[in-house]
Amino acid sequence: MKKIFHIFVITTLLLAMVHPIHAQPPTKIFRIGFLDGGTASGTAGLLEAFRQELSKLGWIEGKNITIEYRFAEQKRERVPELAVDLVRLKVDLIVTAGTPPALAAKKATTTIPIMMTNVGDPVGAGLVASLARPGGNVTGFSSLGTELNTKRLEILKDAVLKLARVGVLWPVGSGAGVDLQMKEIRPAAQALKLKLEEIATQLDAKGLESAFQTAKQKQAGAIMTTAGPLFFAERKRIVELANKYRLPAIYFQKEFVDEGGLMSYGEDYDDLFQRAAVYVDKILKGAKPADLPVQQATKFEFVINLKAAKQIGLTLSPEFLSRANRVIK
Repeated sequence: MKKIFHIFVITTLLLAMVHPIHAQPPTKIFRIGFLDGGTASGTAGLLEAFRQELSKLGWIEGKNITIEYRFAEQKRERVPELAVDLVRLKVDLIVTAGTPPALAAKKATTTIPIMMTNVGDPVGAGLVASLARPGGNVTGFSSLGTELNTKRLEILKDAVLKLARVGVLWPVGSGAGVDLQMKEIRPAAQALKLKLEEIATQLDAKGLESAFQTAKQKQAGAIMTTAGPLFFAERKRIVELANKYRLPAIYFQKEFVDEGGLMSYGEDYDDLFQRAAVYVDKILKGAKPADLPVQQATKFEFVINLKAAKQIGLTLSPEFLSRANRVIK
């Protein structure tokens, strides 16, 4: 009897050790697609903020998610094929950076959820029906890029005495996102009594140099660029050229100022990408994009670089400097 009892105990223990291993269902690994028209290096900092926030929410690359990165490397014509590639992989969710990737993803699929991170005017671009009720498979975050261009023009006029002419650089072959920005910039310039010099720009070294030469030839007293990942990826070269041609410039992200640019006014993109991770978390847990309102940027920064101002011979008043969130001395 004791022998039978011992056999029973041992068998029970073995089953207790083995059975749970087979009973545990395998952890599903979700596949996220990331689509960007720019370069991997250009978006590296924002992606790090995105991944860190995902990690806080329990989503770890290689453990329960994988991310398929697709960068068009400044070649806009590649964006649609990269979107189709992600759909072919049957990813669970597509995260996009900027308007053209969001449009390409929407065209490629009506079923896979799409989470846009920084689209200037998602309603105007036809991505969602409304901010409150996006409908369809697209939701995410609006960067307010179109509205903020007006503010940037105002800041330029305040910074540069007797400013009469502003060069606006926009990328050749640009799509709906840039068109919407220019529709905002033109009347804003007219209201401020500023003459716009619109300069179509190729995004290579020769093209950017030519754009700044054109701005000088047309006697622009300052410059700005339309907002978007294409110019963001070339920020180092753009800043160098602005300083070389001694042109006061305002940029749409603080990273331009970190590279030595004069000043920037725009959203805190780190915050946008962190909030985007929260929406990714909700969607992976079953929420539908149609039920998640498109949110707008809530954090903005005005940054000034006094070193850059000195380099181009621009004097900024104490009153003007007091408006900045951060001044680099």
